[in-house]
Amino acid sequence: MNHMPGRSGLRGALLATLCLALSACAMHWHWPWHHRQKPPPPAVHQVTVESDSAASILQFWDRNTLQFDLTALSGEGSATISAVKSVGWPVRLEFLVRPGSFGRLEVVGSQRVVFQVPPQGKNLVLKLAPGTYLPDTSSITVRWNAADDSAH
Repeated sequence: MNHMPGRSGLRGALLATLCLALSACAMHWHWPWHHRQKPPPPAVHQVTVESDSAASILQFWDRNTLQFDLTALSGEGSATISAVKSVGWPVRLEFLVRPGSFGRLEVVGSQRVVFQVPPQGKNLVLKLAPGTYLPDTSSITVRWNAADDSAH
């Protein structure tokens, strides 16, 4: 048997160097099957939001729709949304909600709309229909609570 001493040590060192190089590449490069999550859009201040909740309601643009992130809210509370006079209302409004945090979302502008929020599942977007608020609507009231009925 023709076995050279130290050859297996050289193979081990070469293998360790190759593994180290690949792991370093993995930290800086992206494998084709690895997709990073998109960062959240930057928060904006398109309308004024006054809330009785300790959690803040953030605003984001979702294409041409102003989205209110209500995922930090739970239990019950209310908020008043007012347009900035120099800018006016956005064309579309929607609400991002977290199922299980509250059971019902009521939106009152020119019309009253009640959304039932499921008790579990992924975050979902509730879109206001045209006519729920008009350009001359002074404010929109948003109420959320644990009740799963709309008897108010």
